[in-house]
Amino acid sequence: EVQLVESGGGLVQPGGSLRLSCAASGFTFDSYPMSWVRQAPGKELERVSLIDSIGSSTWYTDSVKGRFTISRDNAKNMLYLQLNSLKTEDTAMYYCTRGLSKPEGQGTQVTVSS
Repeated sequence: EVQLVESGGGLVQPGGSLRLSCAASGFTFDSYPMSWVRQAPGKELERVSLIDSIGSSTWYTDSVKGRFTISRDNAKNMLYLQLNSLKTEDTAMYYCTRGLSKPEGQGTQVTVSS
C-alpha cells in the first residue's frame, strides 16, 4: 500500500521559514520523480516543485523560485520542501505526490499570517 505522510506545516509570520517532510512507503521511492503540490482555500491544486528520481534536477513554479527548495533522501525514502521568505499567498495545504499524480496523503497545513 502506497503511503505518503506529510508533516512540518504550521503557522508562521510573513518572512518566516518552514521545512516540510514527506515519508514515503509502499513503492520503490528512488524510481519515482516526486513533487509538492498545494491547494489554497477556494483555489485549484497547484504544483509547486518537482524533483527527479535521483535528485539531480528540479523544477519550481515561478511564484516560489528562489524561496523554496525541494530535496530528497532516497536512503530514507524522504522528500523535503524548504520554505523560506514565506508570504501570505503561500497559505495552503501542501501535499507530496509521486510524479505528476494527484495527492494520496493527508497533507500538511501551512498558514502564513501576522
